[in-house]
Amino acid sequence: MSTATKLATYEALLTLPEGERAEVISGVLQSLPAPRPRHSKVQRVLGSVIGAPFDDDDGVGGPGGWWIFLEVDVELTRHDVVRPDVSGWHRERLADADQRPFTTVPDWVCEITSPSTVQHDRVTKRRLYAQHGVRHYWLVDPETRLLEALELRDGQWVELGVYDDTAVVRIAPFEAVELAIGRLFLPKKEVPVEP
Repeated sequence: MSTATKLATYEALLTLPEGERAEVISGVLQSLPAPRPRHSKVQRVLGSVIGAPFDDDDGVGGPGGWWIFLEVDVELTRHDVVRPDVSGWHRERLADADQRPFTTVPDWVCEITSPSTVQHDRVTKRRLYAQHGVRHYWLVDPETRLLEALELRDGQWVELGVYDDTAVVRIAPFEAVELAIGRLFLPKKEVPVEP
């Protein structure tokens, strides 16, 4: 009698109830927490600041040439199917932009960390993205109000910079536009002053 466990694939994701968020990592189905408003805020701003000049405008008012998507399934291997928070492909590399899952590795991925996902994003996904040749990896932490940018060189991540909410920067691969890091985050909560 076999005790071998069947490894999950993309098909396992299709059996989930509509709206349930999950990934397959090393053949194991893993649920993803529902995003908080501060997570959604980062996605929306990146979709606007990066998406508008690189995807939406496609060269009108910006450089164009990219597809930028929020939370799409990317099949890195049969048993590794991730759902990056924000991801981008050079258009010439992604002939069919209306597919599920994508089987072309993204050129850029941004993961928005939370206390429950930080280890997964900083260790597991970082390793997977390097193994599969994702060229640029950004990690945004709404709690510490930081953006960390990495570039893959010779199979190793090289830090391009870590930016706090006071920085206004140009970061590869989107250095054609300035990004005010503070715009990514909800306003800071005011701490009441004791009389």
